[in-house]
Amino acid sequence: MKNMSVVKKEAKELIDRLPDKITRDDIIYELYVKKKLEVALKATKEGKVESHEEIKKRFIYNCACREI
Repeated sequence: MKNMSVVKKEAKELIDRLPDKITRDDIIYELYVKKKLEVALKATKEGKVESHEEIKKRFIYNCACREI
C-alpha cells in the first residue's frame, strides 16, 4: 500500500495534467480509471488473470447451465 504523501503527489500530478475546464466528476473518474489500471497491471504481473479462452469457456458453460 502506498503511503499518503505518495498518493497525494500522484493525485496532484494527475490533476495538473488535466485541462482547466473539468468537473469534479471528471477528476473522480480519472482517479478511478488510474486505480483500476494499477490493479489490473499488478494482477497481470502476478499472473492472476484468465486467458480469453478461459473466459469464453466459462461464459459458454454459464449460458448452457441457464438453459437447463
